Amino acid sequence: MIKRRRFLNVATSGISGFSLAYLLGSCSQQSQQNILNSAGDSSTSLGIKSKVLRMGYQSAGDLVRNRKVLEKRLEPLGIKVEWAQFVQGPQLMEGMAAGRVDVGSVGETPPIFAQVAGSDLVYVVGTQRNKRTGTSSVIAVPPESPLKKFEEIKGQEVYFQKGSASHYFILRALQSIGLTIKDIKIKSIPTIEARAAFIEGKIPVWMTGDPHYAIAQKLGRIRVLRDSVGLDSPGGYYIADRKFAEQNPGLLKIIIEELHGLDKWADANRNEVKKLMITEQKLDEDVAEKVMSRRTFVGRRGLSPALIAEQQRVADLFFEQGVIPKKINIQDALLPPDLYAAITPAEIMV
Repeated sequence: MIKRRRFLNVATSGISGFSLAYLLGSCSQQSQQNILNSAGDSSTSLGIKSKVLRMGYQSAGDLVRNRKVLEKRLEPLGIKVEWAQFVQGPQLMEGMAAGRVDVGSVGETPPIFAQVAGSDLVYVVGTQRNKRTGTSSVIAVPPESPLKKFEEIKGQEVYFQKGSASHYFILRALQSIGLTIKDIKIKSIPTIEARAAFIEGKIPVWMTGDPHYAIAQKLGRIRVLRDSVGLDSPGGYYIADRKFAEQNPGLLKIIIEELHGLDKWADANRNEVKKLMITEQKLDEDVAEKVMSRRTFVGRRGLSPALIAEQQRVADLFFEQGVIPKKINIQDALLPPDLYAAITPAEIMV
């Protein structure tokens, strides 16, 4: 319980990288190089110790889980995949800190808050961004609200999950109009828990995303003040527990490869993705259609120096705005560069 409170309260209040020699055990320098050289041919040559892969996903759904791509790849290796659902990214990171999750997908913000709270995590792979990314994340009001434009948000109660991607969204949106986080009243609540109250008109300003946004649209109970397009988020990440990453770089390689392949499949089979969404998330077809109209499958992005610099900029802004109590170094939550090169397809390491 102490760890839980510490993690979730970071906003209101370094972990050093491990060496490749440690990762690969006590083998000689030549043996280590041989392992890296063979990584492109065999994931298992990098090392896999776990017989169970515990994946975390969020309540908005997960295409990786629905398509069972990891199960198909890992079953021949005798590795079982277990899935744990969390309402949002901060709760997923909390589950990882508590030792219940090995790998999970979150936005740019949760790993920063988790690192501040002392979680021993590493970034695995990022997500590409494009000009349309951000249309599914909005700051909204009920249709009858007196607020007509985003600039009128000053002094308002704004409902979102602290430590989630919405936290960076609101920070940058406020910054774009000359305001700071201190100019609003934050009410922290998971998106899925706030939806019904918002639809009933009980929440003045709500930060949300699909499918909740699309559901509120269908009911005619949402008016958007602004979306997150152009607010320069680095995008989301897959994050791993550091000890798990140290012991299973071969598994990380498989995960990245399957994610990369799934992105390509999804972009070419959008109607199949919509059908999965309807079945797995129990969405009406018109709601799923609306979600898909805003969803992009732009692919993965390796942990390159450019991406690391972007994530550091996000962490620095949180510190400068007084949201987190100390400055952190994203480098402290990374694997060695040569290991990233070994586990990441070359075409996304840019």
